[in-house]
Amino acid sequence: MSAAVTTADADTRIPLRAHLRHTGALIRRNLLWIRQDPESMFDALLMPVVFTLLFVYVFGGSIGQALGGGQDGYVQYVIPGMIAMMSMTLSQGVGTGFSQDFNSGVMDRFRSLPIGRGSVLFAKISVELVRMLFATTVLMIVAVLVGFEITDWLGVLAAVGLSTAFASSIMWVFLTLGVVLKNAQSVQAMGFLVLFPLQFGSSIFAPTASMPGWLQAFTDYNPLSTLADAARGLMVGGPVAQDLWVTLGWSVAITAVMAPVAIHKFRTKS
Repeated sequence: MSAAVTTADADTRIPLRAHLRHTGALIRRNLLWIRQDPESMFDALLMPVVFTLLFVYVFGGSIGQALGGGQDGYVQYVIPGMIAMMSMTLSQGVGTGFSQDFNSGVMDRFRSLPIGRGSVLFAKISVELVRMLFATTVLMIVAVLVGFEITDWLGVLAAVGLSTAFASSIMWVFLTLGVVLKNAQSVQAMGFLVLFPLQFGSSIFAPTASMPGWLQAFTDYNPLSTLADAARGLMVGGPVAQDLWVTLGWSVAITAVMAPVAIHKFRTKS
């Protein structure tokens, strides 16, 4: 306990400029690691391609017909939802990577250095956001190739920005799991249990009007539904304000609760 207090006290004595310098150095370290291990980018490269082709060409005809616009109409519907999905799915990588760093001893080395503990976490999140933006860029390229029409570039950028804000909040949850759980496999398993119902119990892939009443009640409070609907309104037109503010509210609330928890668990982990 005294060691944990000493570590926390030492962390608070580090000035802001030093925290920023430490964060920048750790971001560079993490990016260099990706450069040395390009296979770590395979999920960010292949996931948007596979999911877009799967949902557009396997489910697009039937769901698009129900929407009244055919496959072309479904492309316009599902791509904004896919941006929301990327924010959640790739956020899991920050937890598994963090757990692997702990098990390999890298985090023990970081915690023995005179650097801000929060800097380690902020650097990890920053690099994962870069991976997410890369995946989103791939997604938009594939989307255009399958027929998505971009009518408002500012709306697209706003949707990506909103998705990035939400992803950064969710990453604090997975960072906490990466610290608390024993290995990366446990983080992946827990992440799947969280991601699966949130993604498919939402408006990402299909409208919620045809869902059972109890499931609609769940989707009404599902932050992925509000994120997908806000992105859809920004990119292809429609109501935006309520879903936008609800999504931002979720992002702020999750960050306010989970960021202190993640930092505390990291500081005190033995």
